[in-house]
Amino acid sequence: MKQDRSHVLSLLHYIHQGDVLTFNWCMRRKRRQLFTSAGRLISKTADGPWYLLPPLILWPLDPGLALQLLGILALGFALERPLYTILKKGLRRNRPAQALPGFQSFVAPADQFSFPSGHTSGAFLVATAVAGLLPELAPPLFAWATLVGLSRVFLGVHFPTDIVAGGAMGSGIALLALGAHL
Repeated sequence: MKQDRSHVLSLLHYIHQGDVLTFNWCMRRKRRQLFTSAGRLISKTADGPWYLLPPLILWPLDPGLALQLLGILALGFALERPLYTILKKGLRRNRPAQALPGFQSFVAPADQFSFPSGHTSGAFLVATAVAGLLPELAPPLFAWATLVGLSRVFLGVHFPTDIVAGGAMGSGIALLALGAHL
C-alpha cells in the first residue's frame, strides 16, 4: 500500500515538474506582452454572463433550439459549478504566483486555488453544448475554448494541467447534459 502511494506521489511530482517547465516556457515568449493583452480580452469572453450569449443569439433564429440549449447549459452548469468548487477546495493546488518563487501573475485570480481552471471548464462546456446542437460551429467554438485555456496560462494564473482538466471536465459534463436533453 505504501509503495502504491509512493508511485502516485512520484507521478504527481513528475507531472508538476512538466507543468512548471511548460509554464516557464510560456512565460519566456518574446511576445509575452501581446499574449498578455490578447489573453485578458479572450479570458473575459469566458466570464459567466457571456455564457448566455449563444441562446440569446439563437433565439430569433430558432426559439425551440435556443430553449433546448438554455436547458442544456443550465443542467451543465448546475453540475459543473459544484464539482469545480469541490475539486478546487479539495485539491488546493496553489496558483503559479504561490507555487513559483518570485513569479507574479498578470491578473488577479478570482479565487485562491488553481486546479481545475473554471474559465476553461466553462468555455469547453459551452463549446461542447453548442457544438452538440450545431455541429457546423464546432471548429470556431473549440478554437475559442482552447484560446480561453491558453490565455489563462499566459496570464499566469494556471498551469497547463489545470487547463487540460478544466477542458475535460467542461466537455464531459456538457456531453452528460446533452445526453439528458436529447
